[in-house]
Amino acid sequence: MSVSTDPSSTVAAPASPGGDRRVGAWWLVAALVLGLALGVGGGLLIPRFTTPGDDSAEAGFLRDMSTHHAQAVEMSMIAHADSTDSRIVTLAGDIALTQHGQIGYMQAWLRDWGLSPTSSQEPMAWMPDSAGSVVNGLMPGMATPDQLTKLRAATGKDLNVQYLTLMRQHHLGGIHMAQEILKLSDHKDVTWLAQTMVTGQQSEINLIDQLLKSIQGT
Repeated sequence: MSVSTDPSSTVAAPASPGGDRRVGAWWLVAALVLGLALGVGGGLLIPRFTTPGDDSAEAGFLRDMSTHHAQAVEMSMIAHADSTDSRIVTLAGDIALTQHGQIGYMQAWLRDWGLSPTSSQEPMAWMPDSAGSVVNGLMPGMATPDQLTKLRAATGKDLNVQYLTLMRQHHLGGIHMAQEILKLSDHKDVTWLAQTMVTGQQSEINLIDQLLKSIQGT
């Protein structure tokens, strides 16, 4: 949704095709709202012994990764709503739920630290030697507006291949960002979440590769 604005969808049971997707969409929207609430609640309950500052690497990472995750949720909602391949529907729903929940943690921590969810700094400013990692305002792995437009218009096999290809690229960028904060931070909560992202997204890339081979027949 661009979590900024767009909501999403999840697995539905067979009925009429249009009705099916609408039921699935509402189910995923409800699940995303619940996941965000749990993420916020969890974030507020976890004790804080240190409070990173506004210009800290931790704050920069949480802000940038929230934006990065938001696009993954948006793309996953498109694929979940429009794909007719149950494997894509399941993967897209899992990614949307996971990353939306992680946004809940990140936004809750920023609020708990008394910091704004946005910053006046440029994207990726928290990461040393980040010159060149932001292209046309997009962080590593993020899809361009044109790619998102094509994804929304795609159907069938073309939709599935576009989604998997874009999400693979997106995950690689997200893993790079998470690995960098692991080098820079010793904040227990932030490093726990970053390591969770690395492990989870690497596993999903393996699944994406398998699906691409199956769908493309290679």
